[in-house]
Amino acid sequence: MVTDNLMSRARAGDGEAFAALIQPYRKELQVHCYRMLGSMQEAEDILQDTLLAAWQGLGGFEERASIRTWLYRIATNRCLNARRSTSRRLAREWNVPDVEPPEPTRLGEVVWLQPCPDPLLDTPLGPEARYEQTETISLAFVTALQALPPRQVAVLVLRDVLGFPAAEVAAMLDSTVDSVTSALKRARVTLPRRPAGDHQPPTPGSAAEGTVVAKFVRAWESADLDALVELLTDDVFISMPPIPLEYEGREPAARFCASVFRAGRRFDLVPTRANGQPAFGAYLRAPNGISHGTSLYVLTLAGDRISAMTAFDSTMLPRFGLPRSLPSRDT
Repeated sequence: MVTDNLMSRARAGDGEAFAALIQPYRKELQVHCYRMLGSMQEAEDILQDTLLAAWQGLGGFEERASIRTWLYRIATNRCLNARRSTSRRLAREWNVPDVEPPEPTRLGEVVWLQPCPDPLLDTPLGPEARYEQTETISLAFVTALQALPPRQVAVLVLRDVLGFPAAEVAAMLDSTVDSVTSALKRARVTLPRRPAGDHQPPTPGSAAEGTVVAKFVRAWESADLDALVELLTDDVFISMPPIPLEYEGREPAARFCASVFRAGRRFDLVPTRANGQPAFGAYLRAPNGISHGTSLYVLTLAGDRISAMTAFDSTMLPRFGLPRSLPSRDT
C-alpha cells in the first residue's frame, strides 16, 4: 500500500515520492552498472541517466513487471550503450618520474577499470544466483567481465549474479529466451571461476588475512624486495590501469618492484578496502617529510600469498575517503 501510494504521487509529479520509491534500489543499481562498466565514474553517470529516464518515463510504466525489474531494464540498456561507445577511456602512457619500468609481460586490453569502495558492495543477490557475493565483487571478476562482449556481460550479470529468470532477462533486452540462454552459455565458458582449495583468499578481516597484509606493508614501506617477493605466488599478476603495462610471474613482478625501489621511492601505506579485498592508499615520501598520494593498491590474496596487485592512480584516493597527502611523521 505504501508503494502504491508513492507510485500514485510520483505519477502526479511528486519528486519526493519518486525519490522515496526508487531509494531502495539506488545502491544495487549503481553496483550493477559498476559490474557492467568496470568504472565507478561511468556507473555513477549511468545511474543518474537511469533515474532521470525513469522519472521522465514513469507515466508509461505499465507495472507488468516490478519497479525493480523496470529500473534494471533501463540501467542495463544504458550500460550496453556505454559499453559499445567508441569514446570510452583510452590507455595512458607510463608517467612515473625517475622510474624506468622493465619490459612488460604483455600489454593489457582492459584499461578502463576502477576499484569500488567496500561500503557500496553489500547488495542483494537473487535465489537463482550462481556466484557467491564475495566473488561477484572481486576485482578479478569485474575485470573478466570487461573482456566479454557487452550482451554476454548483461545476460551473465542478470542471470548468474542477480538471479533474474530467463524470461525477465529476455524482456529486459528485447530478446528471446533462446537467445538469452545461448549468450549465457557462451559467457559461462569464457568467464573463469575462482580457484578452489589453498588458492582461495582468506576470509575478509580474518587473522589470516591480517598476517599477509601486515607482511606486505612492512616489505613495501621498507623497500625490502626479498621479503616482498617471498609473499608473491609463482603466477602473481601486477597491473596498473589505465596504463596497459602488465607483469605476470614472480620474476617479472620482482623486476618491476625493484625498478620502483631502485629509484629511491619510499612509501607510507594507509589501509582501506576495495572490491572486498585489502587495499592501500600509497603515499610517496618527500624530502620535507610530507607524503603525497600517488596510487591506490588493491591486493588479491591466495591462501597466505599475494596473487595479484592492481595499482590505480591517485584520483581514486578521495573516493575512498583518503587524503591527498600525509603530514610529516615528525609532526
